[in-house]
Amino acid sequence: MTQFLFINSWWVPFYGLIGAVLTLPWAMGIVRRTGPRPAAYLNLLMTVVAFIHSVILLRDMWNQEPQSFLFTWFKAADLDLSFALDVSPVTLGAAVLITGLSLLAQVYALGYMEKDYAIARFFALFGFFEAALSGLALSDSLILSYALLEMLTLSTYLLVGFWYAQPLVVTAARDAFLTKRVGDILLLMGVVTLASFAGSLNFSDLYEWAQTAQLSPLTSTLLGIALIAAPAGKCAQFPLHLWLDEAMEGPNPASVLRNSMVVSGGAYVLYKLQPILALSPVASQALVILGTMTAVGASLVSIAQIDIKRALSHSTSAYMGLVFLSVGLQQGGVALMLLFTHAIAKALLFMSAGSIIATTHTQDLTEMGGLWSRMPATTTAFVVGAAGLVTLIPLGSFWAMVQWTNGFWIVSPWVVGVLLVVNGLTTLNLTRVFRLVFWGDPQPKTRRAPEVMWHMALPMVSLTIVTLLVPLMLQQWGLLPSWENINWQAVTLLMASSGLGLAIGSTIYLHKAWSRPVQLQWRFLQDLLGYDFYVDEVYKVTVVLAVNSISKISAWIDRYILDGLVNLVGIVTIFSGQSLKYTISGQSQAYMLTILLGVGLLGLIISWSLGYIFQ
Repeated sequence: MTQFLFINSWWVPFYGLIGAVLTLPWAMGIVRRTGPRPAAYLNLLMTVVAFIHSVILLRDMWNQEPQSFLFTWFKAADLDLSFALDVSPVTLGAAVLITGLSLLAQVYALGYMEKDYAIARFFALFGFFEAALSGLALSDSLILSYALLEMLTLSTYLLVGFWYAQPLVVTAARDAFLTKRVGDILLLMGVVTLASFAGSLNFSDLYEWAQTAQLSPLTSTLLGIALIAAPAGKCAQFPLHLWLDEAMEGPNPASVLRNSMVVSGGAYVLYKLQPILALSPVASQALVILGTMTAVGASLVSIAQIDIKRALSHSTSAYMGLVFLSVGLQQGGVALMLLFTHAIAKALLFMSAGSIIATTHTQDLTEMGGLWSRMPATTTAFVVGAAGLVTLIPLGSFWAMVQWTNGFWIVSPWVVGVLLVVNGLTTLNLTRVFRLVFWGDPQPKTRRAPEVMWHMALPMVSLTIVTLLVPLMLQQWGLLPSWENINWQAVTLLMASSGLGLAIGSTIYLHKAWSRPVQLQWRFLQDLLGYDFYVDEVYKVTVVLAVNSISKISAWIDRYILDGLVNLVGIVTIFSGQSLKYTISGQSQAYMLTILLGVGLLGLIISWSLGYIFQ
């Protein structure tokens, strides 16, 4: 039985796709008598099967060598398009994490979207979402990874635009799709280039090629930047980061998986491309610059948001910036550990935020307060998720940050400084959100806020327990450093940054109406951070203005020059035809004379031309 499951390990991504197909009769309105909930149950069943299959495979493959499956799709002459799957503890662990979080998010969605008439369509899209993520985890082929990233882009567009009757939702879905498409197009250029250079797009073959590749500096730089573009868009890195903020208009269960696993999917592809990116020092430096700018900038922006989902989503961009920074400095193991701990903690935080939104029917932090005594399970989930995200011993992110500091303490001390700033600002932001939501006096929308129903409470409490057990998982996997190898100076600084952020967040004045600062400079700073450094406005006066101007110029040329020439030819033809009809006499000798004169004149011109040439 185990051997059968191993041979058919490539089925793990297809379970989600099968679940999506099974929900179509309800999603398309073909079946209406039973209501939409059977579609959700079918998709849930396929996710359970995928989770069990991947758990069994992970248990059997834990101490074994990685194995590959090769599927040839198209082969002709020198063109070989084959899809490779990598079955290893790392890839299967990613599949278990994806299917497990997807299962919890779908159970959560049963309660969150209970009264939504289109719940069947939501679960169909969710199955499509899960299939793309699971396939990306097992993929050992760049062309397959690119196709799956395209599936993620499409599913993001459909899920963000789920409530398409709202104009703001339609705008957010469009912007998310177009922003990601910019990175995907550049990645496609890199894929085509690598196919011509390396002859294969399987990662194992690309690694062998990279060891002996001799590329010019310009070629390696352009190739590296093209390969970075799509992960930068998926991970919401500057300057392709605006979509994640706008994507918060979609249903919260999708935001749970988007902020925990979808952004990690782009970073996972970047991790697998690390040996190829090492060919270009400029590309590695670009990763460091992008990661640093996004990590610090997004952390600053998050502390000025008054929308609870946006306050959490900007911290997602910040942590993905840390992952970009670690990959750029060739610390792939640190990046993977940070992705794992961040995914679990951030999923729990968004479940808690969704419970708050479902109960209070608002996302505005200034309209909340006093929920800790009314929603104890939600409060506990938020506290545990926040503690698991920052460096609070002994939870998971603490050990990921300790590994980070151990790797960069001597080689690049400034990187440790970036980590301390991001950790301190994240702690400050989460403390601020906690005070506004759970502390203080109840507001009109929170006075009668009950705890959520069991559909939402069960996955939230389960994930709370998992977050607390992450250190035991890391210990079981041998990823925790021994006490002798811990840099206690770095640990002290990390704990101090968390303590400082907690102290500032606990003592700053937070008025329930979020009054505007009186001093002009503080008001300017608040607007600068609240509006994301006005990046959106910069886009409008640069990229958007340039595209609009070029479009207007093209339209003017098309209308008045190209169409004008065509219309001129038509007018000349009409007038010439109308003029020639008056020269028709009906006498054949006149026609013959005209033909002879024309042929004679043409002969004279040709003779003169030939004589001039041969002189």
